[in-house]
Amino acid sequence: MNSNASKTPIAIGISQIFPCSYLDGQQEQLLVIQEETLDPILFERLLAIGFRRSGSAIYKPRCPRCSACQPIRLPVREFIVSKRQKRTLAMNRDLTWRITSNHTDAQYALYERYIQRRHFDGPMYPPSQEQYEQFLFCHWLPPTFIEVYDGDKLLAVAVTDTLPNSLSAIYSYFDPDEEHRSLGALLILIQCRLAKLQGKEFLYLGYQIDANRKMSYKRLYRPYQILTPQGWEYSQVC
Repeated sequence: MNSNASKTPIAIGISQIFPCSYLDGQQEQLLVIQEETLDPILFERLLAIGFRRSGSAIYKPRCPRCSACQPIRLPVREFIVSKRQKRTLAMNRDLTWRITSNHTDAQYALYERYIQRRHFDGPMYPPSQEQYEQFLFCHWLPPTFIEVYDGDKLLAVAVTDTLPNSLSAIYSYFDPDEEHRSLGALLILIQCRLAKLQGKEFLYLGYQIDANRKMSYKRLYRPYQILTPQGWEYSQVC
């Protein structure tokens, strides 16, 4: 354990209240940490109390009248592949995957198509190179890119943070013409396998939002833990 990380002072601010991006009619407010440098061990401790990363900033919802965002993580050594997930793996046996620290034009081109086709009604539309980099890149913790290929064709990317005891899933995107392959689910399964191979304890999946259809899928990966006021607790609620 790095004793210096536990003594590093950080400043936590609070954002203005603004309309929620995930739930209609709700308002959102965030606790925000913006530091020039941040120790990965300290960042992992912040993950463990519900913070997430967007670009180089760390944030945590502190909404005035809503607590729908529930931090969720998988204890990867206990993860059990379901029948549905086994079918996803079997359907994609023809694909290959690799990890890289390099950002490529092909990755951004795929992201641009994904946002234009799948999230044209969301806050990330219209996509741009600047918006992409501000959202996913971090100057104090370069992300890992997990790439999925069909031959030489890039089909999917999972942007992932690699930390001492965990992986943290930042964002995934895929070829919208290959939706039938369930590539979003495949990327989570690959991240879970990679975490096991690297000897990590957890895969952080961000926030589970039951009331948002696009954000409610994370409970399909079991067993999982939800962060409650009493700490991380196992849950099997569907």
